[in-house]
This record gives sequence, structure tokens and C-alpha cells, in this order.
Amino acid sequence: MVGTGAVTRRQFVVGGLGAAALVTVFGKVEALAQDAPLKAAWVYVGPVSDDGWTAAHDVGRQVVVSTFGDKVETTYAESVPETPADAERVIRDFAQKGNKLIFTTSFGFMEPTVNVAKDFPDTVFVHISGYKTAANLGTGFAKIEEPRYVTGIIAGKMTKSNKLGYVAAFPIPEVIRGINAFTLGVLSVNPAATVKVVWTSTWFDPPTERAAADALLDTGVDVTAQHQDSPATLQAAEARGVYGVGYDSENMGKTVPKATLTSPIFIWGPFYVQTVQQVIDGTWVSNAWWGGWQDGAVDIAPIGDMVPDDVKALATTAVDTFKSGQQTIFTIFTGPLTDQSGAEKVAAGTAMTADELLSMNWFVKGVEGDIPSS
Repeated sequence: MVGTGAVTRRQFVVGGLGAAALVTVFGKVEALAQDAPLKAAWVYVGPVSDDGWTAAHDVGRQVVVSTFGDKVETTYAESVPETPADAERVIRDFAQKGNKLIFTTSFGFMEPTVNVAKDFPDTVFVHISGYKTAANLGTGFAKIEEPRYVTGIIAGKMTKSNKLGYVAAFPIPEVIRGINAFTLGVLSVNPAATVKVVWTSTWFDPPTERAAADALLDTGVDVTAQHQDSPATLQAAEARGVYGVGYDSENMGKTVPKATLTSPIFIWGPFYVQTVQQVIDGTWVSNAWWGGWQDGAVDIAPIGDMVPDDVKALATTAVDTFKSGQQTIFTIFTGPLTDQSGAEKVAAGTAMTADELLSMNWFVKGVEGDIPSS
């Protein structure tokens, strides 16, 4: 399904925006007079009604619309499969229709985005969560591990069985980092706890997510967490009378209020607005943006009423340390850190580098479950 709205933010464009032409000067793009709106498009892997990942991105698109008004014309395609042919067809269609800024918002869209970007050098492409760049292709993501750590603190204090479960999508570094950050948050307040992981091989499939959550709950798990785009895991927890941590947006807490402790959430609006403005101004250059709490890119959703005041206070203190910069993703992943076998992976006092984090392929001690080889 394709939807339309009005506007978005930054990217790098060279050449024909009609009267809003751009010219290249010493490798930089400069904007000339603009009397036509910038056309920007978003490619979504799920429906905008998923209460999660795609909903959060579409909130960001709507911020663009409200910020720029008739200076930008936005459109989107939802529920686009990650199969290369399908994704490339949608992305290419947006480029052919004159969209000069295209955001592709799922990891599986990376290669199709690269392919289309080669054929449309005057269009700016931004791929969310990927790692490949080009002159007209940048990447963007947020350090969601920071709020994941804080939600782990809350979950670690709320479990009675010391058995927590995690419903995970695909075994890529992004997901593995999140599991590890959540677990380290849990262990910081409850060293006796464990986090059991099950994989679904899908970003958005509510029945599959629900079945995976039920399987975890059958083992005695009394707090769930997830890297999934629907509230199905939380709904499974609610049906058992236990609690869970959502993901992506605060919508999950509104959909399943009795079970949702909180959620680590993305705030895409500032990044999208910044990007659109740079494209309009002709100042966009390819980059790999990675924003954290200090950048206003992440947060936690409102904490549920079932959480005691002392636990809320603990979480609030932790949030403040991230907002102030005392804590970051790098302090979360500072040694000593060991893997599941107890082997040292990060020495005491040493922080993992960005490259190491972006290629993480091992679980910290405290996680139960395997990382599939494919």
C-alpha cells in the first residue's frame, strides 16, 4: 500500500528538481531557487499500523510534514517484502517518479537500495540500519541499546522467577547488540537472572511472534522482551498475567497497558527533519549517522503503573546518566565482559569500538540460547 503526506528531511541531491535545481561545486551540492516541493519517499517493511517499527518511522515522516508544510511532498509504501526483486521494484518506482530523497527503512532493503542508487546519482538515498554507503547513499540508525539497557534494569527488578525471555527476529549484529544490552541492564541489578532467547526469522508476523513468546512463557519466564515489530509478545505475557518490555514506539504500551513495563523507543523526527533540511539547502553529504540519547534519537516509553516507585526512581537515574553523557553505548559495552562460555571478550576498562559493536556476533554471559549461523 502506498500513502502520501507532505514532506521530509535531509539528503544529498545533484541536478534536476525542476525549478529547484541543484548544482555540484567542488563535490558539494548547492541549492538554487526552489519553487517546487522536494519530493521524498519512505519504504516500510511493515504496516504503518504495526504499533512498532514502521509506526515509529511514520511518526517521523509526519514530523517532517508538520515542519516543512508545502515545501515537501511525502509518500510511502508499506509492507514491502525484503525479497530483493520486490524491494528494488518499489524503490526504483519511487526514484522514477521524481522523488529526490528516499528513505529505505529495513536492513533487508540494503542491497536493493545500493542497486537503485547507482542508477539515480541525482537522488539521495538513506538506508536505515545498514552499512553500505556511496556518494548519494548514506545510512542512519539510533543507539537503541542505550534505552534497552535501562529497560533491562526495570525488567531485572520486576522478575520473580529470575527467568526472562527475549523474542528476537534475525541473528544480525543489530539484534544481538540489543539482546546483550538488555541482559547487561538486567544483570546490573539482578546478577542471578538469565535471559533466554528464541528466534522467529521475521520482523513482523504476529502469530509467529505470539507462538515464540508462548514457548518462552511455558519454560517459566515471567518477564518478556522483544526485537519484534508487533505487540504480540506483550499480548502473550498479558494472557499469562505477567509483564513484558515492548519495542520501537510507545504505542505498544497503549495497546497492551496491563503487561507493558515500558519500551525502548526510536525518535526519528529530528533525524528526518535534519536530513530534509540539508537536502533542501544543498548541504547534504553521504554519512553514517548513529544517534543516541544525547541526540534525542532514543528514549523509553512511559513506565507502567505496575512498576514500584523505587524501581522507577532507579530507571530515572539511569536515564539521566545517558542524557548527560555519563553513560553511552560505549560504557555499556566496557569490560570486563565475557561470553556465554565465560571466555573474556572485552578486557577490564576497555570499551568496545564502534566497528566491534556494529559487527557483534556473540552473546554476553547471562544469555541462554544460540546464535544461528545463518
